[in-house]
Amino acid sequence: MLKHLIVAILLLGTPVCAQDKEELRYAVIMTRHGVRSPTWTNERLNAYSSAPWPDFGVPPGNLTPHGRALMKMMGEFYRRFLSGKGLKGLSGCVESRRLFTWADKDQRTLETARALADGMLPGGSVPIHSVEGNGPDPVFDLVEAGSVERDPKLAMAAVSGRIGPKLDALVAANRPAFDALDYVLKGNGRAATSLFDEPPALNIEGATVTMSGPLRIASTMTENLLLEYANGMKGVQLGWGRLTPANLLQVMALHTAYADLLRRTPYLARQRGAVLLERIVSSLQQAVRNSPVEGALGPAGGSLLLISGHDTNISNLSGLLNLSWILPGYQRDDVPPGGALMLTLWHSPQTGRYWVRTQFLSQTMDQMHDGAAPTLDNPPAIADLFVPGCSNSAQGYPCTFSSFVETARSATRGSVGQ
Repeated sequence: MLKHLIVAILLLGTPVCAQDKEELRYAVIMTRHGVRSPTWTNERLNAYSSAPWPDFGVPPGNLTPHGRALMKMMGEFYRRFLSGKGLKGLSGCVESRRLFTWADKDQRTLETARALADGMLPGGSVPIHSVEGNGPDPVFDLVEAGSVERDPKLAMAAVSGRIGPKLDALVAANRPAFDALDYVLKGNGRAATSLFDEPPALNIEGATVTMSGPLRIASTMTENLLLEYANGMKGVQLGWGRLTPANLLQVMALHTAYADLLRRTPYLARQRGAVLLERIVSSLQQAVRNSPVEGALGPAGGSLLLISGHDTNISNLSGLLNLSWILPGYQRDDVPPGGALMLTLWHSPQTGRYWVRTQFLSQTMDQMHDGAAPTLDNPPAIADLFVPGCSNSAQGYPCTFSSFVETARSATRGSVGQ
């Protein structure tokens, strides 16, 4: 008994070794643009509703003033959040060189990058970089850039093999959401065109596959209803007075079902998103080495890489890496306006090892609708993501840097999934 007591006293008096404290060295934020107007003209949209769609006040597909304000708020949140985690270089004009931005060429992506940069470095002057020339940027869409493997039959098989022999099953499986959308669009009235007038079909276009029919049209309609809510619309402007958070969540299942098939199917995700993932990996490698790496976005010595693109890009990356999430108020794997994948690079001074953690962030529906700034006390919705093939069970599901690189490069080569 005395022996056990002496052992216990000795153990209590033994100094505890200092915990292995990691340092945040670098972050990559791959963000969707902020709230925009519908890409379809009102004339085209009005064919599917019993009353006209509201006017967003900007040309089709452009970032709205409300959307810009929300993105600036998110920039301010990122600055406080990442600085609080120890990331250096987010302290004003003198540090603007530590932030590098790369944006797609659309107005909404360029202006989103500017708004985020304004929030991250108030008073700073951060250049917004994008591809030169008139052609599409392969970072954001290999298919449009014409730099993709050309096997459209395999692309068709990759999608049809996930659906089954009859595309009508897609409508049947989502019938309650279709009925809810039909009610929001028409109420007790009539529309010139029905969601179901065009039969469902998969089509080969160029190097890849597209979808036509009810699910494709419903995806666009439900996304536009989300944009109304996120843009702060109220009353009759908000789904003709028939849209509520509850039925909006229900009908958004149609948008995420479409995105899952046409953007997250691994073969299609690789067709469009391989270059983007490779650029992110190269940028992380450059941060580890602190010397230039071919393919990296931005110069060596940076702290933060901001990539401003589209929900398609984030869905492609999540399809490539088999990532999944559910945020409160959203459907599974939804990518709302301003939603972002964030990869953070951590270094252990004790062991010299580097780790990568992956998260998905989005302002909540109410934060967007109300124009409420996310803060550290009232943050956006954040999900820690498990990366199959490299994550472990520790907090934040970290990957060793080497295993993350191996997993990502296997995905771009096509040996993970098909």
